[in-house]
Amino acid sequence: MTTRIGVITFPGSLDDRDAQRAIRLAGAEPVALWHGEHDLRGVDALVLPGGFSYGDYLRAGAIAAFAPIMSEVKDAAAQGMPILGICNGFQMLVEAHLLPGGLIRNAHQQFIRRDQRLRVENASTAWTNAFDEGDEIVIPLKNADGGYIADAETLARVNGEGLVAFRYLGVNPNGSLDDIAGLTNERGNVVGLMPHPEHAVEPGFGPGTPAAMRSGVDGLGFFTSAISAVVAAAA
Repeated sequence: MTTRIGVITFPGSLDDRDAQRAIRLAGAEPVALWHGEHDLRGVDALVLPGGFSYGDYLRAGAIAAFAPIMSEVKDAAAQGMPILGICNGFQMLVEAHLLPGGLIRNAHQQFIRRDQRLRVENASTAWTNAFDEGDEIVIPLKNADGGYIADAETLARVNGEGLVAFRYLGVNPNGSLDDIAGLTNERGNVVGLMPHPEHAVEPGFGPGTPAAMRSGVDGLGFFTSAISAVVAAAA
């Protein structure tokens, strides 16, 4: 049975089609969903894609967190469905309190675009089980509001309880506390990160590697992980 992964489009989403393509390349069926509906169409997992939902008014992801479909997203998260928030989707997840902390303007007040090295800190989530803890991967980063913040108590908790999914390596591009690039919830089904795995899934279109220009496909593991998690849950 084919795994069906929904991708929610919000006004201002830019990377929803890219996420759908990544899902297809991983071997699952992408299902287009709309922010203004209350129907997840029976999907097995969800992706909240990158972009500038609602123009990033108030704060990036703040308005989207109250979109009609987010009621169903919260219910699905509580039931253990794998949910991935990428960049603006990560911002939505923290604004909806599905992940702790917050995301603010980059430290240097500039939009950043770079191929970013990451270290996998938690390889036991629904979106990271294809990796090993400590793996180093490279996927594109592009954001203006990616600085992760949290109060001292929350920061101690995410570090102490293994909720940090990814850390920046080589350079901290946006001033995130403790080099945090992505988080997971306690259950491991909800993951958010600022870099874009959907842009590193196909040879010829990803980051450069020592083997060849634009040959990096480290992002594909996110989506094959979700497929494995869904299959394992159904077994």
